[in-house]
Amino acid sequence: MTAAVPALEIRDAALRRDDRELWAGLDLTVQPGELIAVLGPSGSGKTTLLRAILGLESLSAGSITVLGERVEQRGSRRIGYIPQSRPLPPDTSLRGRDLVTLGVDGHRFGLPLPRRGERRRVDALIDAVGARAFADRPVGLLSGGEQQRLRVGQALADEPGLLLCDEPLTSLDLANQQAVVGLIDRHRREHDAAVLLVTHDINPVLGTVDRILYIANGRFTLGTPGEVLRSDVLTDLYGAHVFVLRAGDRLVVVGAPDAEASHHHHHEDRV
Repeated sequence: MTAAVPALEIRDAALRRDDRELWAGLDLTVQPGELIAVLGPSGSGKTTLLRAILGLESLSAGSITVLGERVEQRGSRRIGYIPQSRPLPPDTSLRGRDLVTLGVDGHRFGLPLPRRGERRRVDALIDAVGARAFADRPVGLLSGGEQQRLRVGQALADEPGLLLCDEPLTSLDLANQQAVVGLIDRHRREHDAAVLLVTHDINPVLGTVDRILYIANGRFTLGTPGEVLRSDVLTDLYGAHVFVLRAGDRLVVVGAPDAEASHHHHHEDRV
């Protein structure tokens, strides 16, 4: 039996921004069905890494391969992307279902009547993310959690083999965080999709993460949560005293320069 083609393969990658090298020598192989959380302080190059995988940012060295194909500037429909949860303006003229339709048929959006098959696909995605009750309301009037469910539906439209999530839980309350994590995790399990999820708080995803890529000061460490989320490992990475504290059933990183401490409860802790 042949081994599965990795969902994502990054080889000896380096990326500069202006005069600063964000990171170098990055090697990462993500298998189908694997969920990797990407952590690190602001400005460490987490979002830039996602942009490089999407073909929107050029590496200064190395290569990126997605599902066996080299990344190109135009991007790939085999990659789904969930952006940060930023509220849409109240006067946005799209309905909820229009946002999901962009994912199914972005290149022909605006034609008056989508083909019947596409309409069925949009309905199925709306149901999959639990958005039936608000799919026909203007998106600008929906809550942050409702908008983010629709963005997840849009990202899953092409049943991507690789799902990139850029802080998808920001500004969501705990219930909506858990709902969005559940939707991402279900897609991963049902489609054997790989997930790369950038977050500043590991707690909401701790129960579903396979490995953590932690980037800081142009360096990085990669391993299971138990290997990475340790005071000695993060102290070495930052070059400053960092403590990983267990507070009830959540983890808090303390003392890391510009690291955002988490303040969310999580019921499942596998570290």
